[in-house]
Amino acid sequence: MKIFNGASILITGGTGSIGSYLTSELLKNSKIKKIAVYSRDELKQHDLRVKFKNNDRLRWFLGDVRDQSRLTRALNGIDFVIHAAALKQVDSGEYNPMEFIKTNVIGSQNVIEASIDAKVRKVISLSTDKASSPINLYGATKLTSDKLFIAANNYSQGFGTSFAVVRYGNVMGSRGSVVPHFQQLANNGKTLPITDFRMTRFWISISMASKFILDSFTLMRGGELYVPKIPSMKIVDLARAISPNSELVETGIRPGEKIHEEMISLEDGPRTVLIEKNRYVILPIVTEWNYIEPLGEKVPPGFMYRSDTNTEWLSEFELNQFLNLNRDE
Repeated sequence: MKIFNGASILITGGTGSIGSYLTSELLKNSKIKKIAVYSRDELKQHDLRVKFKNNDRLRWFLGDVRDQSRLTRALNGIDFVIHAAALKQVDSGEYNPMEFIKTNVIGSQNVIEASIDAKVRKVISLSTDKASSPINLYGATKLTSDKLFIAANNYSQGFGTSFAVVRYGNVMGSRGSVVPHFQQLANNGKTLPITDFRMTRFWISISMASKFILDSFTLMRGGELYVPKIPSMKIVDLARAISPNSELVETGIRPGEKIHEEMISLEDGPRTVLIEKNRYVILPIVTEWNYIEPLGEKVPPGFMYRSDTNTEWLSEFELNQFLNLNRDE
């Protein structure tokens, strides 16, 4: 993590699962000068202050990404930004579409504009597998956000700011993960609801996601959309691993839900390369800046990266090990 030595970083949505974990990793494993935690939730900020024992490298900013002037103030003197703030619940997005647009789209553009004005060096926005070939509003807003961040490189170079995106699947251990939901249901009853027994998902631990994000700052030159090579898992195997004695009940797919997730579409395949054997890079469509294409292996014709056709899978036994190793994350 040498890139962070003596530097300052701001994390939007910094009190969320991934934001707080990234803060912990940076405090423990880097010589970072300052971490600015930017979020709307004063209670979570208080809880993190206690958790991190009022570490003097931490700064606390109450604010919303919808407020560009507040972002501009918070970004003063910042070298790096991780944009993790987003509205994420699929069902809520279908019922409250404009609220998701205000936070996930307009808020993202606010982060871009404020970062350029503050002459931030590098910005990484966190995305989701739901942004590839989206069928729900959450996915559509995150795809729009992804494109905003990549396109920002077209007009930010004179200011010294570069933008990239990291896209990954379900984060095991995060508050939005199905794992704690299944664990709670298993403790309270004898059945676990599965919307569709065929369902598959990509899986990544919060520690793996954190490392992937932080490593991307060293690799990025601006314009990359990074996707990790990670395993898939059948939801029924997940449920059996969490509660082997529970009955599984199929309840029907929810609005906006996919049976299988996707991180690289068939249409994005021709612009995708594999680097370091564990990281896909989707190259930008339009490059009006001096774009440096990463050296890597072109993926084969017809390539797409879906959770059901993935070549790497977690078995029920491996998932149990995975859960045990990451149970405290």
